[in-house]
Amino acid sequence: MKFSKTYIGALFLSSALLLTSCEAVQNSNHQQRGTAVGVASGAVLGGILGNNVGKGKNAALGAVLGGIIGGVAGNVIGNKMDKQAKEIKETLPGAQVERVGDGIKITLNESIVNFDFNSTALSSTAKTNLDKLAQILINNPDTNINIYGHTDSKGTDAYNQTLSENRASSVKSYLSGKGIAASRLFALGEGESMPVATNDTDEGRAKNRRVEFAITANEKMINEAQQGQ
Repeated sequence: MKFSKTYIGALFLSSALLLTSCEAVQNSNHQQRGTAVGVASGAVLGGILGNNVGKGKNAALGAVLGGIIGGVAGNVIGNKMDKQAKEIKETLPGAQVERVGDGIKITLNESIVNFDFNSTALSSTAKTNLDKLAQILINNPDTNINIYGHTDSKGTDAYNQTLSENRASSVKSYLSGKGIAASRLFALGEGESMPVATNDTDEGRAKNRRVEFAITANEKMINEAQQGQ
């Protein structure tokens, strides 16, 4: 699954609409923001970001922004996502957990989910931490989960792209083996294209070798929220 780079300009345009809408509710909680923002710009963000944004910016962020539902349904979903994000933070100390729109973006650095050198095999530490995350995902079944693999810049672009795809797939397979429906899980590789730190130092490269998740409402959750259940 690939995304076109040509829509990055649309990301900034839509983000500007989102920020404008947020000004009036910047002190509100996530549920209230979901209602207000969704009415103003949810359709634009959902159509542009959800389907087209990936490479060149932040695919996980694009996924959760693209999942904005808005209105009363967004309020209901936002409440559920708030609770799930809180549980993830408490269960995986050190994970970067962000509530964005009506979804959750999770960044697991190399100290939480890591692999053997030049391998797609998960370390014992990675498995222990994924076991904790898996239980939360099982307890919250009405979501879709995108898994993004990232590498540092050592090696060729093509090699790192393949490595990131295979590592994301390895995480997907592990979570599926823990009882999470494979239909909820989508593995994507971003290679070295989205560094969060410099690749000129060991510390920076370690930060770039990471796994990100985008958790969004599935059709069942959206339908129930829209029906007021």
